[in-house]
Amino acid sequence: MLKMSRNEAKITLDNHPQICYNEENKQKTESGYNDMYNFPIGVMLESFRLPFRQAVEKAASLGVQGLQIYMTSGEMAPENLNEKKIKELLDIIKSNGLRVSAICGDFGHGFGDAEQNPLLVERSKKVLDLTLCFETNIVTTHIGVVPPDPAHPRYAIMQEACAQLAEHADKNGAHFAVETGPETATVLKGFLDSLNSKGVGVNLDPANFVMVTGDDPAAAVYTLKDYIVHTHAKDGVKLLDRDPEIIYGIRKEDEVASWGVAFREMPLGQGNVPFPAYLKALDDIGYKGFLTIEREVGDNPAADIALAVDFLNNAKNA
Repeated sequence: MLKMSRNEAKITLDNHPQICYNEENKQKTESGYNDMYNFPIGVMLESFRLPFRQAVEKAASLGVQGLQIYMTSGEMAPENLNEKKIKELLDIIKSNGLRVSAICGDFGHGFGDAEQNPLLVERSKKVLDLTLCFETNIVTTHIGVVPPDPAHPRYAIMQEACAQLAEHADKNGAHFAVETGPETATVLKGFLDSLNSKGVGVNLDPANFVMVTGDDPAAAVYTLKDYIVHTHAKDGVKLLDRDPEIIYGIRKEDEVASWGVAFREMPLGQGNVPFPAYLKALDDIGYKGFLTIEREVGDNPAADIALAVDFLNNAKNA
């Protein structure tokens, strides 16, 4: 996901049952996503723009192995999940021969606002608690735009929030995976190093690097190798330079500066992501997790996703 969603779904903080918050599931999720090689393919369920069951069945028909699912609104919102509902949804997924690669717990704000952070951190922790029920230990999210200068006031605010998330994840063998794009790989690595934890890791989206910062995604893999726990398979082109703080809504631009489209998401293989080098880099660092297809635009996302599956299968076998 590139653009910061402004989803304002309310999540109750009133003693939500920690249904799967136990040692058995901690052990299960710790080993559940590193037993496969050759990059299993997943898809962002919401990319189909279909009801839950139909989207799951469509994904299965394309021959993918996993699903990434938003847990921010609708029937997957934490306040709407209980043990019965989770079992129902998980049964639909498993009966179609699929598993969950990651949960998206992005509430669209990031963690750059000290006043909002207490509530957002608690919301995020509750998403992670419920994520374990779906037999994955990865929650992907945007944390905002990390300032290049650690002396920037927002840097410390983000550090404090992410340190709390890291502590919660570490206790459960889980990860909050920061989606790449708003800052360069070098800046993000420095920020993650400062947390002294693997509880906050990386969901590497190569297209976001291409479309926003102009970073080389393959080089970014080597830079962030110690933190990558999930990846997106997405492609795009950068059309003009624009400050990431403007793109991600941290800073408002004036009318003149707003003219022009800064980037365009493209079907896989039609943008500027160097997929052969990118996949080789993932292989070089020993990554064994998912390549999860995300398609945020287009009139026929199902067709684009089918093309993406073929593209990845061909790239892996090349």
